Amino acid sequence: MSFNKIIIVGNLGRDPELRYTPQGVAVCSFSMATNEKRKDKAGDLQDITTWFKVTLWRQQAENAAKYLTKGSPVYIEGRLRIEEWTDRDNNNRYTLDVQATDMQFISGGRGEGSGEYSGGHDDHDTHSGPPMESSASASSGSPTSSPAPVTPPAADDDIPF
Repeated sequence: MSFNKIIIVGNLGRDPELRYTPQGVAVCSFSMATNEKRKDKAGDLQDITTWFKVTLWRQQAENAAKYLTKGSPVYIEGRLRIEEWTDRDNNNRYTLDVQATDMQFISGGRGEGSGEYSGGHDDHDTHSGPPMESSASASSGSPTSSPAPVTPPAADDDIPF
């Protein structure tokens, strides 16, 4: 059995670019960054940014172009590919390419349009059920529903052991 699935939670690096195939199928692409902090050898915290190229199809592509802007936080689920290419100086370069199968908008971020739409699966998506427990609309596919509120973890005194 083979399995290729990636989940990314990050921010758009540029505004989404929407285009259509000759058959009229919507395709949207954008760059997305994830950030983490790591200690270097000297013990100083360093910000590490990883960039991904994300591609969405059909209704999700149109919704991403409509509601997302540079800086918008978003949850992406999909399949990862690594594209190898040669730059002008004849150096080998690599791009992390994600063919998205699910998208969830995350509210409260830097982007102006975040939080207006949540979820929805492509017609060809075989994934069933919401990708995150906080998303009540993903299984219904309703583009006008908003996600269920996320409850914070219980305090330590609620732990039964």
